[in-house]
Amino acid sequence: MAYISGEDRPDGGYEKPSGCPFCLAPGTPEPESLVVARGSLVYAVLNLYPYNPGHLLICPYRHVADYTDLTEEETVEVAAFTRTAMRVVRSVSSPHGFNLGMNQGSVAGAGIAAHLHQHVVPRWGGDGNFMPVIARTKVLPQLLADTRLMLTKAWTASEL
Repeated sequence: MAYISGEDRPDGGYEKPSGCPFCLAPGTPEPESLVVARGSLVYAVLNLYPYNPGHLLICPYRHVADYTDLTEEETVEVAAFTRTAMRVVRSVSSPHGFNLGMNQGSVAGAGIAAHLHQHVVPRWGGDGNFMPVIARTKVLPQLLADTRLMLTKAWTASEL
């Protein structure tokens, strides 16, 4: 509900890097950080409001909104991190599939349209069960800090 109500949205919005959580995330101290892996141009971070456990976002460090504004090098590293994210999540939690995607612009569903991010959402058969429909809630059986620790260890052990 914090995400939907916007209660954690900065006063100036997300347009400027100073208020953008994707610009701030790489500098967040380790105990509070949700960053799983860091590359030269992009990083992987757990979604603070995940659809499922292990929901990662692949973000360029650079504050850029549109996919077509990425450099060739950023595009390649986003793709490489997306592939590694899928491999790592598979090794840790054995999902049955994935949703991958970018929402370009607020009208397309981007909650933070000012900073491009690729969603890597693990999916399991039955994860869209009756709970969201009947109880208006989603069961996430893992704390973000625990998920981060598992994924960080697996990412470090993997190759890009």
